[in-house]
Amino acid sequence: MTVKRVLVTGAGGSPGVNFIQSLKEAPEPIEIVAADCNAHHLQWPPVDRKHLVPPCTHPEYIDALNAIIEMEGINFVHPQPDVEVAILSKHRDRLKARTFFARRSTIEILQDKAIAGALWERAGIRRRPTLVIENEDDLNSAVFHLGYPFWLRASTGAGARGSTLVENMETASHWIGYWRARGCDWQFIAEEYLPGRDYAWQSIWKDGELITSMARERLEYIYPHLAPSGRTGTPIVAATVHDDRINEMGIRCVKAVDARATGIFSVDLRENSAGETVPTEINCGRFFTTSLFFTRAGINMPYLYVKLGFGEELPEVESINPVPAGLLWLRHMDCPTVLIREEKIKCHTPWTTQSIAMSA
Repeated sequence: MTVKRVLVTGAGGSPGVNFIQSLKEAPEPIEIVAADCNAHHLQWPPVDRKHLVPPCTHPEYIDALNAIIEMEGINFVHPQPDVEVAILSKHRDRLKARTFFARRSTIEILQDKAIAGALWERAGIRRRPTLVIENEDDLNSAVFHLGYPFWLRASTGAGARGSTLVENMETASHWIGYWRARGCDWQFIAEEYLPGRDYAWQSIWKDGELITSMARERLEYIYPHLAPSGRTGTPIVAATVHDDRINEMGIRCVKAVDARATGIFSVDLRENSAGETVPTEINCGRFFTTSLFFTRAGINMPYLYVKLGFGEELPEVESINPVPAGLLWLRHMDCPTVLIREEKIKCHTPWTTQSIAMSA
């Protein structure tokens, strides 16, 4: 068996640490090396070998990775942040180690939410359009096609980047003006406002075949009060769910973009006001932040993904719902992660209106 020596880039963030921890809990030893452009953040990944590299936009970034690959005997590279997925996918032929990416064109499409939204609209997956916003006329068009309220956000980036709820024209124009004044040249898009439940469907594919997938619902966000939208993308409370609607929609969303999908496809979905499940984006080439949740629940997707990257056969695994529904993942800054079932949560004095009245 080939000794797996994996280089993880962007390793210092929470998503990278979760990915690395999953590999450390694999049923075979995997040698892991971390790379990041922030020396302070490099102290978080639980590995011995750590390398400081330039930002991925630097012209010498690929050369720096190749130097690490040769020095450490690396034979597989995984980038965790979206921006590094884009760079490494584009220059995959220059890397001196294997990767397990989707096609370049697929990753380029899914890096841009406007393009992905248009594809889903043509496929009949989305009923409402995704509109590129460049000026006031475009905002008027958004009001005409979407009505109030609608959702305004950047077409690229993660963590609900540049997002806000728009209930009047003043909010929309001032919101974009604020970011422009700060020197952000993001392209903005307007979309249907989706007020319902928030789901994340994580999946691995090979040549158009779904290898495995699992859905969770985001129940509470980290520091929502610090974001104007009330959404920060990353949950502190999430629950595994078994829902045919989510599984079917996740599969449709991926196949609408790439019928021969390969690699990681992490699909975000929300319910509209009618309770219909609508995709908002796909993070292609990287796992969701909380990939360790599913690992601890019983399906180690990072390990399966690495084995596929080495061309190895996988153990038997369910393609849909491989772990039980109703498992909660609780996490927060400086707090231990907790995997627990809802019915196992204990409080010595469960609060109810009646109990407070009785104690008074």
